[in-house]
Parts: sequence; C-alpha cells; structure tokens
Amino acid sequence: MTPGTRFKVANTFEEITASTPERSLIASRKKSGGRNNSGKMTMRYVGGGHKQKYRIIDFKRDKHNVPATVKAIEYDPNRSAFIALLYYADGEKRYIIAPKGLKVGATVQAGSGVTPEVGNAMYLSEMPLGSEIHNIELNPGQGGKIVRSAGNYAVLQNRDGKFAAIKLPSGEMRLILATCMATMGVVSNTMHNQVVSGKAGRSRWLGRRPRVRGVAMNPVDHPMGGGEGRSSGGHPRSRTGKLAKGAKTRDKKKASNKYILEKRKK
Repeated sequence: MTPGTRFKVANTFEEITASTPERSLIASRKKSGGRNNSGKMTMRYVGGGHKQKYRIIDFKRDKHNVPATVKAIEYDPNRSAFIALLYYADGEKRYIIAPKGLKVGATVQAGSGVTPEVGNAMYLSEMPLGSEIHNIELNPGQGGKIVRSAGNYAVLQNRDGKFAAIKLPSGEMRLILATCMATMGVVSNTMHNQVVSGKAGRSRWLGRRPRVRGVAMNPVDHPMGGGEGRSSGGHPRSRTGKLAKGAKTRDKKKASNKYILEKRKK
C-alpha cells in the first residue's frame, strides 16, 4: 500500500477485450493547454495530460438494416462509457457506444423493423413502451445527442401523436419527435461513478490542473476573495459575479421549453 493507492477505487475493465484501437477509426487530438490562437490563456486549470487519440464514433447509426458483428469492446479516453467495434456484413467498420451486456460475437442492427434488443438502434415510434434507451436524437437524422455517458439510460414513457415522452436521467420528462432514433439498453461502465482516483497525479494524467478556490484569492481576483483570516467569502458566486447555489440560469424564452413536460429534479 502506498498513499496513492490507500483510498483508490479503480475500474477492473473486465469488459474490455482489446487494448489497441482500430487504426482506420482514429483521428489526432491536439491539446491547446487552455490557450487560444495568440497563446493567451482563456481556460484555467487545463494543461498537461497523456497524449490521446480521438475515436470516431457513429452516433447516427444510419447504416440501416445491415447486420453488424461486435468484434471488440474497447476503452475510450474521450468518454466515460466503453465503445464497441462493429464489423458490418458489407465490410465497413464503425465504433458505437457500448451498451451494458453487449458481448463480443453478438449481432446488432439499426433501422426500421429491427427487434428491440440491446445494441439495436430504432425509431422511437417502433420501440416498446417502458424501454431503457440511450444515445437519443433530438432532431431526426442529427445523431444521438443525449444520454451517452456511463451507466445512463432514459425511459420511453408513452407516445402521443408525432411525439414520444422520454424520462431523462435528470428526472426531466421531455417530448421528442417519434421519428428520432435511439439505441436500446443502458450505457456500459455502470460503476464509473464509484471510481476514486486516490491521488492528485491521476487528475494531471487526465489533463486537469489544480483548481484554486475563490475564497483563497485576493479581492482583485474573485468576488469571494480577501478578508482577515479564513473568512467565508460571502454568498457563493462565480469569478464574474454570477450567483451560484440556486439562481436560475435557463432562459425563460428558450424555444424548447414547450417540449418539457416536467422539470428536472432539483
């Protein structure tokens, strides 16, 4: 035992079956260190970290009615979920977000008329009510935008006309067009929220630099800074003075408000 491993809770990665990514599906990922094109720091607490390659993920699942075989379940440094490498019957290879329980050798499919099984992508209009789904489109053909992180899932509650009512992980109930697509199942790596890094160095490996508390700064640097001794700093607020801890930030005139049936849980 070392101080770094004393409280460490790590993932066993038992589901991972491949250690190297598919070369045809990776792209370079340049790090900025939080600097803009003139070298000025525009984002604090960013920098360092291990070199990473971006895995090109198929969020659209637009290869309809062509069966694909799962060849590998892989780790992706760009997201909390695992990814699955698919070999399609016509020879094409693609990555998708791996759902929980998807095994190597399984067959998945996307499109109209496919069976509602884990890993299959289909239209909300054809899914059984009560289904656990992820990678949900907000506009038809746009590609999955919501419910993509580890262990997450939404529930298809009901359908009314051209809309489907979805209960999201936040507790929000939202209407989405029934012509949008989603994938069956729960996102993989469900124990991701149990991970404890154990030491500050692991944050540095991920490219995160130490974050300075507002109350530890001077008044010139932060509204909560300054004071004699260890003063509380007053009402919590951001560096620009925007109130935190309960102040509403959503625009009252936002166009999508009419699609929200029930607000998220506080």
